[in-house]
Amino acid sequence: MKRMRRLRIAVYHNLHSGGAKRVTVEHLRRLSAHHDVTLFTLDTADLAFASADEPAIDTVVMPYSAARVLRSPFGRLNPLIVMRNVKRMDQTCRKVAGKIDAGYFDVVLVHPCQMTQAPLLLSALHTPSLYYCHELPRRLYEPEVQRPYKVDKARRVFLDRYDPIRKRMLDAMKVWDYDAATMATRIVANSQYTRANVERAYRRTVEVCPPGVDANLFQLRGLKREPVVLSVGALTPNKGFDFIIRAVATIEEKQRPSVVIISNYQEPQELAFLTDLAGQNKVCVTFKTRVSEAELHDAYARAGCLAYAPVREPFGLAALEAMAAGAPVVGVNEGGVRETIVDGVTGVLAPRNAAEFGQRILEMLRDEDRAERMAAAARKHVVSRFNWEGHMARLEAMLLEVAQMRKGAPARVVA
Repeated sequence: MKRMRRLRIAVYHNLHSGGAKRVTVEHLRRLSAHHDVTLFTLDTADLAFASADEPAIDTVVMPYSAARVLRSPFGRLNPLIVMRNVKRMDQTCRKVAGKIDAGYFDVVLVHPCQMTQAPLLLSALHTPSLYYCHELPRRLYEPEVQRPYKVDKARRVFLDRYDPIRKRMLDAMKVWDYDAATMATRIVANSQYTRANVERAYRRTVEVCPPGVDANLFQLRGLKREPVVLSVGALTPNKGFDFIIRAVATIEEKQRPSVVIISNYQEPQELAFLTDLAGQNKVCVTFKTRVSEAELHDAYARAGCLAYAPVREPFGLAALEAMAAGAPVVGVNEGGVRETIVDGVTGVLAPRNAAEFGQRILEMLRDEDRAERMAAAARKHVVSRFNWEGHMARLEAMLLEVAQMRKGAPARVVA
């Protein structure tokens, strides 16, 4: 097969650790094998693996300094500080865009920003750009997942609802995100679910290119599975670990499995909330954070099943990783999870009902033969449908098309 022409590609991101960052690193590693790639990022990003391990990638790290938020009793002024910080971010992004444009790159592959979601860089670039959109800024477009520690004071809830400064900040953030995203030459989403949300928000035609999983990293080891429920993801309200605990709590106590939650990041208040919830419901939960890749792979290999119930998850890389490792999966029937798990074949999809979800977990743990059949089918499904080779072939073709487009050409608009 004829190799496409070699491109000069700039890659930008300002991400913390997590699934989006893992995809970005894979893009860097694989694109650099056939193209000239330079990574542009900020010192606020997770730089632990900002450059892929192999081969070495030219990296430009720009400094960004944000003003600190205030503590009580001046916390009500923090939205003003956030808006000021976004303006500082805009200035920094313009400097980065200037460096990229001066470098005569063919195309820019843009990943999200942890502050604004759609990087403000997109508004300043003259070089054609492809924005790989993992999700919308969810706090601007979705209802917040409620927690007791967020609503413990009625007065604070009332003030949040009617605070004009906070409303002004949220409105401004939405405009900044929209303006930046719609300036991208092309927008690509990670799932059909994300595509529908993004098209609705940005009124732009969006294409889909789901990320892959390197199944070779998750070799089947023949380890004996343990009656343990594993769940993986950042320890935040959106990841639905409270639902997992409540679901396991519906299982009769003498049959109730223990739970292991592995996170790349833990919010202290969420950890305290979940620890208390587990104690109240008599569920044995072990919380682990920032484990090594080897430890994570071992956890997948040993788990009786992966329980996966994030709230409105845009894609859900953890479910694919578990399936690649041959772990039986019970997933919530919503969001992007519905696009990765084939119900009854590669895993089980269940509604967000604690009793029913708990029953599906118990069935998966008790019927080992069925679980192993699903796990084997799941691995084959990942290898054939969610491999990096297919993803990169599609992404490289898109990047070549974008490189040939004139910046500012009319975008296709959703009717």
